[in-house]
Amino acid sequence: MEKKTVLDDRDKALLNRVQTRFPLSPRPFAVIGEEVGMDEETVISRLVALKEKGIIRRIGGNFVPDKVGFISTLCAAKVPPERMDLFARTVNAYPGVTHNYLRDNPYNVWFTFIAPSMAMITAHLADISKATGVTAILNLPATRTFKIKAKFDV
Repeated sequence: MEKKTVLDDRDKALLNRVQTRFPLSPRPFAVIGEEVGMDEETVISRLVALKEKGIIRRIGGNFVPDKVGFISTLCAAKVPPERMDLFARTVNAYPGVTHNYLRDNPYNVWFTFIAPSMAMITAHLADISKATGVTAILNLPATRTFKIKAKFDV
């Protein structure tokens, strides 16, 4: 059983703050620090620690893929329990994977993939399949875009 991480109030404040309106500043962590009552060095060290613990996957901008010449697709895979860790690690190693989550469904792992072309996504999915032995991976390109705000109050 995986051990739960205990977050203190300062970590919670940071996690709530970094999810939206990231400062466009030469020193964004100093700006965030001012807002949450920490110095820049403390903000950075706490965020690094949260990343190392797996609480934060990444901090970065989100762009509309087609506006910058990229393709986005939703993928779903049937992953046996004994291959789950390997599959998750393999998929998450690709910088174009923006979300990866479990579902209560025969296709139990869903993830989004963004790349310069569908050919590149197809090749990456083939590589993932080869590396993990998971052959049932659906590639479900978007036909319509819906944007939702994903912010989680901690």
